[in-house]
Amino acid sequence: MTRPIVATLNGDALRQNVNIMRQAAPQSRVWSVVKANAYGHGLERVWQNLSDTDGFALLNLEEAILLRENGWKKPILLLEGFFSADELAILDRYRLTTSVHSNWQIKVLAEAKLSAPLDIYLKINSGMNRLGFQPEHVHSAWQKLRALPNVGEMTLMTHFAEADREEGVQEPLRRVALASEGIDAPRSFANSAATMWHPQTHHDWVRPGIVLYGASPTGNWQDIAGSGLKPVMTLESEIIGVQTLKAGEGVGYNYRYRTPGELRLGVVACGYADGYPRHAPTGTPVIIDGVRTQTLGTVSMDMLMVDLTPCPNAGIGSRVELWGEGVKIDEVAQSAGTVGYELMCAVTARVPFKVR
Repeated sequence: MTRPIVATLNGDALRQNVNIMRQAAPQSRVWSVVKANAYGHGLERVWQNLSDTDGFALLNLEEAILLRENGWKKPILLLEGFFSADELAILDRYRLTTSVHSNWQIKVLAEAKLSAPLDIYLKINSGMNRLGFQPEHVHSAWQKLRALPNVGEMTLMTHFAEADREEGVQEPLRRVALASEGIDAPRSFANSAATMWHPQTHHDWVRPGIVLYGASPTGNWQDIAGSGLKPVMTLESEIIGVQTLKAGEGVGYNYRYRTPGELRLGVVACGYADGYPRHAPTGTPVIIDGVRTQTLGTVSMDMLMVDLTPCPNAGIGSRVELWGEGVKIDEVAQSAGTVGYELMCAVTARVPFKVR
């Protein structure tokens, strides 16, 4: 492609980030969460940089099969489990671990013809109210599953809604403790935030996700600034046009920015069709040739405008970092009123990726 936009992935940063999670939970094994195509980074591109992990956790069977057929032999966990009885044959063939969060799945497991038992993650609803058995039904589900010849090792699982808050895991842990009283089984409770900040949740397996890619589970980069975590994705492009504007001139669609005085403006080859948030307002940070400046006006489909005032030497071909090492993805997300997770997953297919 001749268009200058590119997303560069830092493989060393991925390896470093998974090692930091190991240090944070030294007594636990690590599920590296690679759902949503490795949070938009491309599972096929990055999984080998996470091969020091103990297992991969994801959603789609296609991604699990990709890992198996590329030689991954260690565990793979389906975080949402299976969606139909037909899928159990695939779980059996590829030896996948599945979450179980509802009675219909137990019924399907009981009726399936498998070559060997499947390992199960029994999901407890600890208050988030997405998937999982209510605490008062956990013992019944446990007993039903334990009685099935198709079920191998069983692990208790939950997910925290507010692990980014200091008190955010206390009530969920209380509910899980009551629900699992008397059940002797491995446990996997900790997401990214809990892995980093709540050691009482670590148990047998932790499940870091967003932190593996170098962004904060809180959406605030400062919360992980001293952790050693490094951004994996850098989205960058170039200046493809320069305008010198007089005071009072409008910029972009609907003239949502007007110049307060004479201003030199740069046009960047990046827009919402590349995955940059259209709702990012004037003032969203960018870096041009190493100098921090800001966007101006409305983001277009293929272009956005930037203020060249702080970087007078910038011109056609100047490098623009949209997010990465200098401008953290969480900064862009905060400015746009969203989260880094969404921006990672939103980078579109027309943006070329390279791994270094």
